[in-house]
Formats: sequence, C-alpha cells, structure tokens
Amino acid sequence: MKKTYARILAVLLSAFALLTLFLSGSVIFDLFDIRAKEGNYVLLVVWANFICSLLYLAAAYGLVKLKRWSYKILIVAVAVLFIAFIGLLIHISRGGLYETKTIGAMVFRISVTLVFIIPMKKCCT
Repeated sequence: MKKTYARILAVLLSAFALLTLFLSGSVIFDLFDIRAKEGNYVLLVVWANFICSLLYLAAAYGLVKLKRWSYKILIVAVAVLFIAFIGLLIHISRGGLYETKTIGAMVFRISVTLVFIIPMKKCCT
C-alpha cells in the first residue's frame, strides 16, 4: 500500500515537474516562440521555476525509492520559490514590468509544492 501510494504521488509530481520544465525551459531557451507569447515575464521567476522542476524530478525519484530525503528536496524547492517571490515583489515595487498572472502562478506553485510535502513526509519516514 505504501509503495503504491508513493508511486502515485511520484507520477503526479513528475507530471508537474515535466510541465514546469517544459514551460520554463521554453521561455529561457526561447523554444517554440513561447518567450514572445509570455509577455512581461520576470526572468528570476522563470529560472526559479526551472530549478524547481529539476528538484521536483529528484524528489519524485526519491519518492519511488521511498527515500527519507525526498521531502527535504521539496522544502528546498519551496525556499527557492519564496526567494523568487520576494524578488518578484521587489521587482514590482521598483516599477518593473510583469504580468499580473505571475503573482497568482507563484502562489499556486508554492501551494502545490507545500501540498506535496505533507504526504511525502508521511510516506517516506
């Protein structure tokens, strides 16, 4: 049961990671003209999302292997996202260009990452 639950969580986390990797990587490397479609993106946020996508994949691997450290990786991801969110707020306060949806997206991403931590901690300890 524990292993099945961990694998389901790992699949969900991997899907979230791959989507994040594709979207952030497409903006960073200007794949498929997504950069132009994104409007006023904040590069710090895009890079934070890219880094977190790699952390999500590592955590999903640890989850499949039932490693205790897997949820700690997500704690690091939350820290990266919080730092990027603070950077975004500083960017906004200085009059920098941004998309309003970025604030909501950051809150969503932080929330989803926090939601994954709780069952992972229970599953892998």
